[in-house]
Amino acid sequence: MASGKLIVITGPSGVGKGTIVRSLIQTYSQLHLSVSATTRKPRPGEIDGRDYYFLNRDEFQLAIVEGEFLEWAEYAGNYYGTPQTNIQELIDGGKWVLLEIELVGARIVSEIFPDALKIFLLPPSMAELEARLRRRGKDPESAIEKRLHRAKEEIAASEEFEVRIVNQDLKTAIDEVAQVIFDN
Repeated sequence: MASGKLIVITGPSGVGKGTIVRSLIQTYSQLHLSVSATTRKPRPGEIDGRDYYFLNRDEFQLAIVEGEFLEWAEYAGNYYGTPQTNIQELIDGGKWVLLEIELVGARIVSEIFPDALKIFLLPPSMAELEARLRRRGKDPESAIEKRLHRAKEEIAASEEFEVRIVNQDLKTAIDEVAQVIFDN
């Protein structure tokens, strides 16, 4: 049976992680998305179980206590985590699993899966990142400010990742991520 792999994609909020990952999943049938859990409210059009598992804080905290997450972290006032249910099973079964997670989670997963392919997506500039966050119109001002503050810290840590791709142009970034995935 073909060997599976784990691909970790991270970067600051607003850099285009979700859009790039959705495009990859739709284009390449061999890629499987691990759906994360969060306590943040669903954005318009997001569906529970497809985009995220949307939990309230009590449900999330119970899942932490019961050891249901591979990794979890609090980010911009909300919890985010990767359910560990079957990631190793998928990899052992030859599947290529994509994790779209934030920096703290990516670091934890890197320790557990040192052979994972780790990709960091960068914005072309902080000004462009701020413009993207504002254009999507999905977050209150306080959340945007938290995300921008956190983005500076995350970008400073991008050197920890073997692959760094600047999302200047969405189609180009998607092609570059796909090339890295399939060339490794």
